Amino acid sequence: MNRTLMLIASVVFCSITATAQENPWKGSSIDLSRGKLVISENKRFLVFEDGTPFFYLGDTGWELFHRLNKEETERFLENRRAKGFTVIQAVALAELDGLNTPNVEGNRPLIDNDPLKPNESYWLHVDWVIKRAAEKGIYIGLLPTWGDKVDKRWGVGPVIFTAENAYKYGQWIGNRYKDYLNIIWINGGDRDGGGDNTPIWNALGEGIKSVDKNHLMTFHPWGERSSSEWFHNTSWLDFNMCQTGHGQRSYAIFKRLVVRDYDLKPVKPCFDGEPRYEDHPVGWNPDVLGWFNDADVRQALYWNLFSGGFGHTYGCHPIWQMKTPDREAVGLARNNWYDVLDLEGAWDLIHARRLIESRPFLSRVPDQSLIAPAYFPETDYVVATRGDGYAFVYFPTGWSAEIILDRIGAKSVTAYWFDPRAGESKLIETYPGQGTRRFTPPSSGRGNDWILVLDDTSKGFKDPGILP
Repeated sequence: MNRTLMLIASVVFCSITATAQENPWKGSSIDLSRGKLVISENKRFLVFEDGTPFFYLGDTGWELFHRLNKEETERFLENRRAKGFTVIQAVALAELDGLNTPNVEGNRPLIDNDPLKPNESYWLHVDWVIKRAAEKGIYIGLLPTWGDKVDKRWGVGPVIFTAENAYKYGQWIGNRYKDYLNIIWINGGDRDGGGDNTPIWNALGEGIKSVDKNHLMTFHPWGERSSSEWFHNTSWLDFNMCQTGHGQRSYAIFKRLVVRDYDLKPVKPCFDGEPRYEDHPVGWNPDVLGWFNDADVRQALYWNLFSGGFGHTYGCHPIWQMKTPDREAVGLARNNWYDVLDLEGAWDLIHARRLIESRPFLSRVPDQSLIAPAYFPETDYVVATRGDGYAFVYFPTGWSAEIILDRIGAKSVTAYWFDPRAGESKLIETYPGQGTRRFTPPSSGRGNDWILVLDDTSKGFKDPGILP
């Protein structure tokens, strides 16, 4: 790239980043005084006890307890608070040799790698991190262990759990954190839930729930699978988590996981808890397939939310592993964690949260019947969702679509183009609320994604581009 092109690219990047940073999240990310989290009456969402909807906007900080000191933890949590994140997913017994490599304070989590002999010095740091997150209004999606301690597979291990000690460890860790306000339990840890693993994961979940009646629980499965495959009908699983993973750029994986989970009976909330990570090699093959970027982040985000996900988890490849120059890169990570905190994709999530929270939250359902039958390639798939008096339609690459306005149930409909990169909108027109109209996004091609916002004019919703 010549010097002129490099300068232009730099100016464009800085302009986009500056636009996003002009309006960071103010104050605590959420108000923990609203009570504990429960499942909504319609079984589709998470809400506080007072009925306020909770938007699960997560980040995968898997190595948070293991690899960051207190100063670095403060930097990370504050960065995520400013971007509107509400959950950080982190692992107590970490993936990257979390049993035998001490944390940055020199402490290992267990004595003799025995789950029933916790090392208090290690857990005091975990306590501190969780409390610091609470001060910022952030939940910790707490994994009691990574999966390699149950099923080594490609991990470091060692395997330390049986059904018997998993239940007792679950009781211990559940009792330790049952009174913390900002805990969501995540059983599992990137592993199969079936076969010989099933009784161990069941024991861990049941052990926690036997002492902790205050917090919800899900299960983190391995790639391109869902917790529903093994645990949908268990009493300890309150909502389903799938992992669409790091090898797909197609809507097909969302059909196979999110749409399927949404249609299951009995109804439970569902979402994507590990999609394609920003700055991750596509399919672990960067020379051929390249790297996931902000366009991939937004596609995964809106495909998940508009297909039935009650929330969403972001991830960045160097950040989950807290990569630094003196640590071996995992999975071809090419940057250090502190250098990629402000990638474009991470900033784009704040626009999604503000948009989703600006309209009636608990009435939102996926609804492809808004779109007149048409062919869309799986990489360009147009997806629709609607709620009380509004609809959102996601156009990932600029293909046109015919929208059936009658589905909104309004006498007149005001239409906007919402830019998910900048959080800005452009008024299109106000139409009668009947019939079918073709909408073509303002630009097309990869990275030119748009959201069509359709409002019942009588509801008086705010312009989606001037949200607080």
